[in-house]
Amino acid sequence: MEIKASAANVAEALAALWQAYPGLRDRVLTEQGEVRQHVNIFVAEENIRDHDGLAVVVKNGAVITIVPAVSGG
Repeated sequence: MEIKASAANVAEALAALWQAYPGLRDRVLTEQGEVRQHVNIFVAEENIRDHDGLAVVVKNGAVITIVPAVSGG
């Protein structure tokens, strides 16, 4: 899905996503507002966990990808 929003960082971009799809928030973030352990968020190809987390700066036209971990046995 594509959301067009003006955002300075990942947290602001996700806030726009939650407005459009409020049910997603609890699947991506914990009750404390942190990214769930088994969810990865990328800006372009960079995992936000490797940088400033939700404070990662988002440039105009940036692509943010939310990837849930998949496991099985």
